[in-house]
Amino acid sequence: MSKTKVWIIGAKGRLGSTISDALDRMAYNVLTSDMDVDITDMDSVTAFMDMSHPAVVINCAGYNTHNWLEEDMVKAFRVNAIGARNVASASRKVGAKLIHMSTDDVFDGQGNEPLNEFDTATPDTIFGKSKLAGENFVRELNPKHLIVRSSWVYAKEGSCFVNSVIRQAKEGGVIQVAAEQYSSPTSAKVLADFVMKMIDANEYGIYHASCEGCCSRVGAAEEILRCMGQDPTGRIEEISAESGKNSPRRTDLQNLMMKVTGIYQMPDWKDAMRDYIQELRG
Repeated sequence: MSKTKVWIIGAKGRLGSTISDALDRMAYNVLTSDMDVDITDMDSVTAFMDMSHPAVVINCAGYNTHNWLEEDMVKAFRVNAIGARNVASASRKVGAKLIHMSTDDVFDGQGNEPLNEFDTATPDTIFGKSKLAGENFVRELNPKHLIVRSSWVYAKEGSCFVNSVIRQAKEGGVIQVAAEQYSSPTSAKVLADFVMKMIDANEYGIYHASCEGCCSRVGAAEEILRCMGQDPTGRIEEISAESGKNSPRRTDLQNLMMKVTGIYQMPDWKDAMRDYIQELRG
């Protein structure tokens, strides 16, 4: 019996590398790419797709910017929107299912409730706008799509908020974190487990996939310190985040579709954080 062929785009990134490692241990034929296949170039994507004929494509590529400079805007839309368009179009031509990874930043964060898959996306950052544009291309160009939104993803690979706090905690002293930002820290390992579940599932559309619960950056930092056996009292300093459109305040995602279908259950963010730090400590 032949193995299902899966192409992971952005395989060297925080999430892509985690998914790649997980799939390598399973019964899949895994193809990976990073900078070697330029998803912003349709010919490059089409050539690789025609050569490999994957059954499933997982697009983890993304360019994250919070700047409003024109050069950053152009790059963000080129990777997050046009790249997604090219992958969606090429994957449809070979009949592949497309799992497209997205973000809580497609919401502006101005509400006071968790955001579910049926809430209207209203991004107010370049990153969020470009990712939503990518989502729209995916929906339009490949009916066999699954858009997976997550938030505050952390993993061993790459820089992220959680790893930054861990590093500062080891160094001692005061840890500075942005004030008035709320969401759900999400383990890339848990997220990868959900994505693997969806490879063979007959599920399509938009799914939110964040760890359960909501916290502030401060609350997350305090929990990290506790998991490391340190007292957070007096260790956290809140600093003002960039104001205006560059700072969504509350973007925690409600995993409503998971609950409707019963296909998966994300753990509480504190439990996932504890497991992550225990794994780091060996």
